[in-house]
Formats: sequence, structure tokens, C-alpha cells
Amino acid sequence: MGCCGSTESKREWKPLEEHSCTDIPWLIIFTLFCIGMACICGYPIATGGAARLVFGYDSYGNTCGKNNTKIEGVPLSGRDMTENKFVFFLDPCNIDLINRKIKSIALCVSKCPSTELTTYSDLKQFALNNGSNLCSYDLTPTRYTSYSSERSTKCPKLPVPPSKSVLLFRRCIPTDISCYTQFAKAFMTFVSDNTVLQRVISGVMASKDIIIGLCILALVLSLIMMVVIRYISQLLVWILTVLVIIGSTGGTGVLWWFYVDHRKALNSNTTSVFGKEVASDNVKALLFYAIGATIFTVVLLLVMFFMRKRVALTISLFHVAGKVFIHLPLLVLQPFWTFLCLILFWIYWIGVLLFLGTTGTPVKNNSTGVVGYEMQGPLQFLVWYHVVGLIWISEFILAFQQMTIAGAVVTYYFTRNKSQMPATPIISSMARTIRYHLGTLAKGSFIITLVKIPRLILTYIHSQLKGKENACARCMVKACVCCLWCLEKCLAYLNQNAYTATAINSTSFCTSAREAFLILVENALRVAAINTVGDFVLFLGKILIVSCTAFAGVLALNYQRDYTVWVLPLLIVCVFAFLVAHCFLSVFENVVDVLFLCFAVDTKYNDGSPGREYYMDKALMEFVENSKKMGWKKPDDGDGREMKPMARGTSA
Repeated sequence: MGCCGSTESKREWKPLEEHSCTDIPWLIIFTLFCIGMACICGYPIATGGAARLVFGYDSYGNTCGKNNTKIEGVPLSGRDMTENKFVFFLDPCNIDLINRKIKSIALCVSKCPSTELTTYSDLKQFALNNGSNLCSYDLTPTRYTSYSSERSTKCPKLPVPPSKSVLLFRRCIPTDISCYTQFAKAFMTFVSDNTVLQRVISGVMASKDIIIGLCILALVLSLIMMVVIRYISQLLVWILTVLVIIGSTGGTGVLWWFYVDHRKALNSNTTSVFGKEVASDNVKALLFYAIGATIFTVVLLLVMFFMRKRVALTISLFHVAGKVFIHLPLLVLQPFWTFLCLILFWIYWIGVLLFLGTTGTPVKNNSTGVVGYEMQGPLQFLVWYHVVGLIWISEFILAFQQMTIAGAVVTYYFTRNKSQMPATPIISSMARTIRYHLGTLAKGSFIITLVKIPRLILTYIHSQLKGKENACARCMVKACVCCLWCLEKCLAYLNQNAYTATAINSTSFCTSAREAFLILVENALRVAAINTVGDFVLFLGKILIVSCTAFAGVLALNYQRDYTVWVLPLLIVCVFAFLVAHCFLSVFENVVDVLFLCFAVDTKYNDGSPGREYYMDKALMEFVENSKKMGWKKPDDGDGREMKPMARGTSA
């Protein structure tokens, strides 16, 4: 199970010809962990926590729609609520932002009031007609109209707004949106200038159609970028460079032009008072965007100037990567499947977390008399177990995508006759991963989890130390967070190459990681070039997509200058565009990294002589020939005669 102590046995390296199960103990551990996650889900279901969340429960511990048992010390508990299936709040608009809950007594009722009830007589009539008592259980409907102090605490606040039950969750939710004005006021207390907040929110609402359209445009541009990469990848570096130069400089010029135009319009005093406030906000936003775009363009041009000569191997790899996408078009869909799996798992995880929030022992608040449910003793650690499961399984899903891509690309690279490739290389790679290498994925994702958990804990501690006087402690925590972040990124890169080595040679995680690390060290300068030039080019692609989307957004929002604040709509669109571009182009980045490791292995163990022919594509072959003419020396492979095999470790 450890990285040390694995035995090595020499064998002739025959990529893809032998497959064996790897890291079986870690597969067993991961399986047991997932069983534990399922047990955590089953515990609230078995103990009634899930039912309390779905059906709802009142402030006295009674689950609505169920026949309940008596809770010691709570007189109104243990009632038969079979007919009362809905949760009704006496003051549904009293929302506690800090504790994220409604500060109100909750009751189980048989029907939600569909019309507004303005008097206690209306409450009495509603109870008599529908059998739904909206006051406390110990207060009969005949006493609703009597003048007593009990009505102020045991009956709903008048007027009672009309409400209806939520689908699946049986809560009486007010239908009148004005009920949530208190929530809006409480939210605005977090912002110093309420008028600015109102204008920003109104700008988002006024331009919601434009935002949706621009998000769709970002998705289309990402797909177009992938198509462009497939067919003209050899020219992609230069094309992206020219387009980014034109886009960055042109976009910067347009922003300055809009700034001057809006400033002239503001100084002309031709707009209304509200329009002048909006125009003033837009002028400030445009000035900020224009200055930021200018600084970014200058830095971008300088970086591109100094990196212009380090693109030969990158262009060759991009050319081969384009061919990979032509032969394996389903690679483009990998982000969709991964995102879908992550979303489904996160929905499940949040649902179980909500179940745990209503699970445990009933505890009465002596000051309010309200009953809540809390997990006590060792059961409190179930939440922490659940949090670790969130990180580990999420990393496992991402690792599965990396292994699938690596297996498909390795199959393409080491198949001399491309016509003999499997009909569905992606599905074949997924099947091999599921059959042989799930243990390797479990081990690699667990290593990332071990680094990510302390980083998240330290990040939380750092957030809690903000505003404190101990600046030294904050600095030390921040330094630890940065170190753990760097370590996580390095391990993630090594994991990806370890998965590639596993896909090639079917070795265990530690053996693959060690061999991949040695090969990367031998090609350190090339690794530096790929990780700088290649990643930079892909970054340019992301910037191009974001710039085009933002430019389209500026043009679209320019027609709503009198009543739309641009700041938040543009920010939402740009963030979404970058995330979409990152999801798609990260697949291309993974393909380039896998191809580079295959290329490094190919050049190490082969020299093009009979019996040791290269597997590489013609584009890479031309790069090797040109490198030889320039005096490039092939890495030493031992005796210079026989192909030195990669070490094959045990499947531990």
C-alpha cells in the first residue's frame, strides 16, 4: 500500500499488451469508505431524520403526517399528526440571516391558507371550515376571538399572507413576494450604500436576457475553439497570438472609447436624475475596466515577446493533439460527463447533509421551548466523515476523467496502424480503468485529499483571524496555506503523469509515479517549455473566449446605458465564460501532457533503428530530426543496445 517497498522486475516494455489490476488494497479501502458513506445516508433515514426533513416537523418535535411518540419534558409533543401534513410558520417573514432559518413557531396543519386572513375571526372561521388550526395546539378555535395575552405568542402574526406548499417539501410558503422585504432589508445592511446595491440588482434584472444569451455565446465559442484546435492546431499558437494581440489592444481601445463617450454624455446633463446616477456608475466601471485592460495588455505583450522562440515542441505536440481529437472526437464531451457526475454526487451529498441536520436526539431550548435535533457523542463525527467523502470522491471522479483521457491518448500514440484502433477508444479506456485501475485512482485521489483538507482548515482559520491584532499568526497561516496549495498543484501534476504511466504499463500508482517523475526530471527543460508555452497558449485561448464574450456584452449593454449598471452583468458573464473555457481547454491540456510523456518515453527507449522504431507521429519525428541536426543528444538508456524496460511494481 505504501510507496516504498515495492519490488521491481525487469521486462520488455510492450505498451498496452499486458494489463493487470493495480493497487487492489486501495480499491478495497475506497470501497469500504463508500459503504461508510452509504451508511451515513442510511442512518438518518432509519432514525427519522430524513422524514423530518421531507415532511417537516413542528417546534415541539412532532413530525407532520406521522403519529409521533412523546418527548419527555415537552407537553405538546407525541401528537397524532397523520391528518396534519403541512408545516405552517406563525411569522414566516421573520428570517434569521445569521443562523439561516426562520425565527418562528412552526405548527403542523392540515391545509395552508390560500387567502389572506386579516382578523382573528378569519382564523377561527378558517379553522372551523377546514379543520386546520393555525394557532398553538393548546388553544382551541373558539378561543381565537377572545381577548387574551395568549394570542400574541400562540397565534400567527396578522395579517396572515396567503401561502401554498412547496413541491416535495411540505412547507406553507407565502406567495406574496412583499413578505420578504425584511429579508431584503437585512441583506442590504451588509452593503454600505443601499442605492448602489439597488441599481446593481436592477441592472442584473433588466439585462437578464442579455446575460443568458452571453452565457450561451461563451459555450458556443468554447465548442468552436475545440473544433478549431482539432483541425488547425499546428497554426493555433500563431493564430491565438495574433487574435489575442488584436483582441486585447482593440478591446482596450474600445473600452477607452466607450469611457470617453459615456463621460461626454454624463457632462452634457441630458439624462434624468436616476439616469445620471446609473451613467456615473457606468463611467466609473468603464474607467476601471479600461485601466485594467491596459495593464493586462502591456503585460501580455511583454510575456509573448520573451516566449516567442520556445514554441517548436509545443507546436508539434499541438499538431498531434489536433489529430487525437480528429480520431477521438468524444474527448470533447468528457467535461460534460464529469460535470454531470459531480453535480449528481454534490446533490446527493447536500441532501445527506440536510438529513444529518434533522437527525439526532431531541433537545429542548429552555428559553423558547422549541425542540431541535442534535447529534451527540461520537455521532457528531459523521459530519466530518461526510466532508472527507465530499473531497475524496470528487477528486476520484476527476481522476477517473484523467485516466480515461490518458488511456485513450496512449492507445492512439502506441498504435502504429491507426486503422486498427478500437471502434470506441474512449469507452475502451473507461472499461480498462474500471476493470484494472480503480485502486490507483483511489490512492491518487486520497493523496490529494490529504493535502486539501489541512489547506481548507487553515483557510478557515485564516478567515477567522481577520480583524484580529495578531498579524504574525495571520501571516504564518497564510504562508502555510500557500505552501499547501503549491504542494497540491505539484502532486496533482505528478498524479496525472502517474495515471498516464499506469495506462501505458499497467503498473501500480507508486511505481508509475516514480517512473513518470524520473522521465520528467530527465526532460526538465522540455517540461518547463511545455508548461510555460503550452499552458500560456491555452490560457490565451481562454482569454480570447472571455474577451469575445465581454466585448459582445459591452456592445449589447451599450443599448441599455440609461437604466443598466454594467458592473455585475459583465462580471457574471466573464466568470461563466472563463469557467466554460477552462472546462473544455483543460481536456486539450491533459491530451498535450499525456502526449508529451508518451513522446519522452518513446525517445528514451527507441532510436528509430530496425526493431526500435519510433511510435511518434510525423510531426514529432520532424522535431526529433531537426533537434538532432542542432546537436540534440538522446537521453541515455543504459547500454545503448537493448531497450531498458520500465520497472514493474507489485499491485500494492
